[in-house]
Amino acid sequence: MSRLILFNKPYGVLSQFTDEGTAGSPRKTLSDFINVPGVYAAGRLDQDSEGLLVLTDDGQLQNRISDPKFKQPKTYWAQVEGVPDGAALQDLRSGVGLKDGKTAPAKAEAIPEPENLWPRDPPIRFRKSVPDSWISLTITEGRNRQVRRMTAAVGHPTLRLIRAQVGDWRLGELRPGEWRAIPVYPPRPSHAPAAKFADGAPLSIDPETGRHPGDFLGHYYPPNMVR
Repeated sequence: MSRLILFNKPYGVLSQFTDEGTAGSPRKTLSDFINVPGVYAAGRLDQDSEGLLVLTDDGQLQNRISDPKFKQPKTYWAQVEGVPDGAALQDLRSGVGLKDGKTAPAKAEAIPEPENLWPRDPPIRFRKSVPDSWISLTITEGRNRQVRRMTAAVGHPTLRLIRAQVGDWRLGELRPGEWRAIPVYPPRPSHAPAAKFADGAPLSIDPETGRHPGDFLGHYYPPNMVR
């Protein structure tokens, strides 16, 4: 069984366990929060971004999550300057031109401020003369600071960025600095009996991930389920 960890990375924390080359650096790393041997981040989250970071001890799974060729969707909540209109949102959906090329089609929508949102430390800097709003943006690429560059390209610079979901895994109720482990099993062979709950009832859809057991990124089996 592979080990997988969902971590709510706070603002200012590096997505690595050591701050190499900067002895005595005050910057926080994953080792300040996670004391689990053998796990590594599947992808990265910028130091000035917050939210979901997935870690695993399974190299193949790590690659499937982080390598852009697998087009694993990642959803971000972005607090932006101004209020994007329909045209700006459509530009984000269709793809915007960046210096390294046009972005792939994305999902973009205006959303209210996320519920139970924690205050950022340090607080963001507002311009009193400019309103702010929130959008949800789901991308399948992994370019450097892509979401920030995309929102800036349509005239709405990002003030705060939180990753809410990677594939089927969601941030959920995790608070900054909190993490939880999830059991991950290899895919069930096609000839194996269908998965069932402990009471014998068949399981067609995983109640937590919303996927069929055995789907990639759905190799998670709830604790009350037998295989």
